[in-house]
Amino acid sequence: MLVLAVMLVVTSPAVGAAEAAPPTGDPAAAAGAPAASSSVLPDRIQPVSPPDSTAVDPNEIRITGMGNGSVPWTIVVLLTLLTLIPSLLLCLTPFARLLVVFHFLRQALGLQTTPTNQTLIGVALILTFFLMQPVGAAVYQTSIVPLQNGRITAMQAVDRGTRPIRRFMLHYVREKDVALFVELAKEPRPRDPKDLSMRVLVPAYILSELSTGFQIGTVLFLPFLVIDMVVASISTSVGMLQLPPVVISTPLKLLLFVMVDGWNLLIGSLMKSFS
Repeated sequence: MLVLAVMLVVTSPAVGAAEAAPPTGDPAAAAGAPAASSSVLPDRIQPVSPPDSTAVDPNEIRITGMGNGSVPWTIVVLLTLLTLIPSLLLCLTPFARLLVVFHFLRQALGLQTTPTNQTLIGVALILTFFLMQPVGAAVYQTSIVPLQNGRITAMQAVDRGTRPIRRFMLHYVREKDVALFVELAKEPRPRDPKDLSMRVLVPAYILSELSTGFQIGTVLFLPFLVIDMVVASISTSVGMLQLPPVVISTPLKLLLFVMVDGWNLLIGSLMKSFS
């Protein structure tokens, strides 16, 4: 027991000194700075600093809208244009004239559902794209391309894009319809047709297209009306009162339309009316 007590007394100061002594080669210990055992970390574990929120990654991809504008406003403009496409198609293109003429043709032939409405709309739509392709190319080159490159603003793009469409409508609008809407809008009489505002030009163009479509449809209706009258008079004179005249006239009208290659004549005449 005495020997054990002596050994504890001798070794306890050395252990305390070993615990208090800083590691050899530590610059903090050489400078006399106190070392805290709780802040000493292993060499392979380094504290992780929080990421800097202000740092900008040079490889970061930034998405901008049309004309270097904001993306939300670009999306709003595009969605608005998508909703207005059907109205623009009816108001600023010859789609209305073509569709009116096709419906007159179907009524003149005495057919109720052949061709179907979807077929007539599809044919009118394809012919409208065919006619408006030069105008669309001009709009794209003068408006869309500079806007995508950031050379013009959105309002300037709209102003440039309406110029080819304005020239197209001025070529087919009637002076009578323009005068009507100038009077209704209470605007001063323009010195040149190019000075007309879109407020006057668009409704005047729609009215002109409807009037032209009805004129073409009336002329198209006349030969088939003559066939109906001849068949009705003959069937009545021979006493065929039980048989409706339309049963006899419809095959005759279809035969005449096929023999003269009616679709070729009709489409060719419609396309030449826009030249």
